[in-house]
Amino acid sequence: MIIDLLKESDALLEGHFLLSSGKHSDRYVQCAKLLQYPDKAAKAVSFIVEKVKDLDIDIVVGPAMGGIIVAYELGRQLGKPAVFTEREDGEMKLKRGFHIEKGQRVIISEDVVTTGKSAYEAIKVVEEHGGIVVGIACIANRSKGDIKYPIYGGTDLEIKTYDKEECPLCKEGLEIVKPGSRKI
Repeated sequence: MIIDLLKESDALLEGHFLLSSGKHSDRYVQCAKLLQYPDKAAKAVSFIVEKVKDLDIDIVVGPAMGGIIVAYELGRQLGKPAVFTEREDGEMKLKRGFHIEKGQRVIISEDVVTTGKSAYEAIKVVEEHGGIVVGIACIANRSKGDIKYPIYGGTDLEIKTYDKEECPLCKEGLEIVKPGSRKI
């Protein structure tokens, strides 16, 4: 089970966290801690593969940073090419000679989906190149059903988030940590 893999690799953190959305949370999923272990990454992604193996997919696209390793491993297990998008001057782009053919069916891969911000940025790039997005694959799905694409999560997580003004952790005076890679 993915929850066990997250715990074994110290990827499921507890405390007071500042999320890239600006909201606060009492738990945080740092999938990079799990993905540093190829055997655990392969096992976690195998749960996603079971959900997407019958989809018509031509290529896997992962937004940098969180989606790169997941895209690679998903592509490896599905026998499909895997590429990634990355930010240049704050805008997500397809670089390094990667390309998406018009009409190619694409699955976006992520480590964690909460608001879908990175996935939507990658989707925009895919659609600008003529690709067709069939869904979003992720190790941990934290979204609350407000993503407009099908999500194929290895596990679903419910983690409470708070607006800064109403955060009980702030009221307790707990120090806040910004563990993610994105600037707010």
